[in-house]
Parts: sequence; structure tokens; C-alpha cells
Amino acid sequence: MWQQLGVVTPTDDLYTQVITCYAEPHRKYHTLQHLEECLSHFEQIRSDAEHPSEVELSIWFHDAIYDVSSTENEQKSATWAQAIVADQGLSDAIGARVHSLIMVTKHDAVPIGVDAEVLVDVDLGILASETTRFAEYEQQVRAEYSWVSSPVYQRERRKILQVFIDRATIYSTPLFRERYEALARANLLRSLGKLAG
Repeated sequence: MWQQLGVVTPTDDLYTQVITCYAEPHRKYHTLQHLEECLSHFEQIRSDAEHPSEVELSIWFHDAIYDVSSTENEQKSATWAQAIVADQGLSDAIGARVHSLIMVTKHDAVPIGVDAEVLVDVDLGILASETTRFAEYEQQVRAEYSWVSSPVYQRERRKILQVFIDRATIYSTPLFRERYEALARANLLRSLGKLAG
């Protein structure tokens, strides 16, 4: 990835720094498993991206900073990624695009632009998991918010899932809509049913 971006020799310990972040003990879902799943999903759709190496870099960093009690995780991750891009001698334009891409993983709006659509679909690939993995995902998310009372968690989780259900489509790219839309909707509807019970 770095070579494709034009970096011959990236900072020695950068990989270790990022992997260490995803291995933090307080993480239950936003872990190396999630990162690996995102990279695996990306391989299915890499050819659709306009700047595939920038999207891949954004995947590596999109949850690099993760504090369950913070609302600034994406901002901090994006800022770090942008600083890393500059440290590696890449252009401000690349840094700005990577920053922008990571910010769309807040999922507070429908993504605009092909690369943003690819990244968000990859990040939401978990929603279309087979039944066992989806159940594990739900348990992992609940474990990350174990400090939140059940009534509050159920209420807020319903709100989040309903946002995706209410969209015309959960996925933005044709490939993901074709392969995963129906399964993601089925999973989310089943999850909402359990939360309402």
C-alpha cells in the first residue's frame, strides 16, 4: 500500500503502532478482527475505488483511536492518519482525502463520492454477516458498552439501527447492494425485534 502511494520506506514501527491500537484490551468489536474483516471486504471492491491505496490507508486508521466514551474517535483517528501521511512525505491533497474518508465512518450521513461509498460499505460489511458472526458482533458491541444500563443501551442501539433501516439502501455501491443488502436488512430487522422485546 505504501509503495503504491509512493512511499519507498515507511516509518519502521508504524505497523506495530496501529496493530497495538486495535489490540487494546477495552476493545471488543473494534479490534483486529474488525480490521481484518474490513480489509477482506475491501479486496472484493478495490477495483471500484478511485484512489484504492488511500481507501486502504483509511481502513487501517479508521478505528485506530477508539474510546467508547468519546465522540471524537473518528476525528482523532483522521487527524493521526493525516499527520502520518505528511510524515511519509506525501501531498497535502492525499492527507486531506484520507482525513475526509475516515470522517465518513461516523455514519452520520449517506456517503458522497465513490471512495467514501466504498469505505463505508466495507465498514458496514459486518451487517451482512452470516447469523453466527452477526450474533457475535452484537455481543461484542454490547460488551464495549457494558457500562451502559440495559434500558439506555437498548434505546440508543435501536436508534442507530433504525437509521440504517430507514435509508433507501444500506449500501451505496452496486456490488454490495447486490451481494449484501438483503442479508443486512434481515439481520438488522431481527436485531431490532430483539431490542424491542
